[in-house]
Amino acid sequence: MIFGAAGLGSVTQDEADAVLENILKAGINHLDTAASYGDAELRMGPWMGEHRSKFFLATKTGDRSGDAARASLERSLERLRVDQVDLIQLHNLVEEDEWEQAFAKGGAVEALQRAREEGLTRFIGVTGHGLRIPGMHLRSLERFDFDSVLFPYNGALLSDPGYRADVEALIETCTERRVALQAIKAAARRRFPSAPGEGERRLSWYEPITETEPLEHAVRFALGRSELFLITSSDWRILPGIVRAAEGFFSGTPAPSEDALREDRARHDIRPLFDGGTLERI
Repeated sequence: MIFGAAGLGSVTQDEADAVLENILKAGINHLDTAASYGDAELRMGPWMGEHRSKFFLATKTGDRSGDAARASLERSLERLRVDQVDLIQLHNLVEEDEWEQAFAKGGAVEALQRAREEGLTRFIGVTGHGLRIPGMHLRSLERFDFDSVLFPYNGALLSDPGYRADVEALIETCTERRVALQAIKAAARRRFPSAPGEGERRLSWYEPITETEPLEHAVRFALGRSELFLITSSDWRILPGIVRAAEGFFSGTPAPSEDALREDRARHDIRPLFDGGTLERI
């Protein structure tokens, strides 16, 4: 299991320290952040001085030109207070013009290769959101030998036959090539149906599942696919429930049936976050 650190982008240092301490106690040893996650890297930086050796540390850049991607990585290293990250990822690489720029001469892929040669990172990955991303990851893997991919995986999204087929093709290819598969949005309920209420605090751009049974089902569904690493919700307030569900799974509680997932979707209004059109961009 991987801790998704987007929710640390708008918290105090004391809050971030408490969350990271709970992650350590839970035995989670992989942290996933990004240059665009607000102050998340800054909040993680002080903690890295004492605990860096205990974690696989990943970040992301949304820049597509080589110079900008290199500068982004160097800023991340400074903010995280480290000399090297374990994994640098091209963030949400899905749009055609951005894809072409990233792979062109002088683009981000070339720059990150050089950064790896210089020891600033150990691995290079690619991430994305939306229904198109498994297909785009397959295309990216044809151009470059990425070490990891990241994509949405939950029962609601996989109820779309086309998306499921693309996911299966991606899993097959990555398994054959020993490319790490990282699953996001496992605990997503839906997009927020309204603007925040007065005093409401949102730590993710989507509404997470909070009820015990459907959250346990969602976590066990993702973990039931042995090829996948599960990235936790950026809303760290549901982290204890995710950890309990994972502990239950690894203690022998099976993954839920498709019927159970369908019932959860109907009872708790769990919907796909993406639709291939108007909901593709976040």
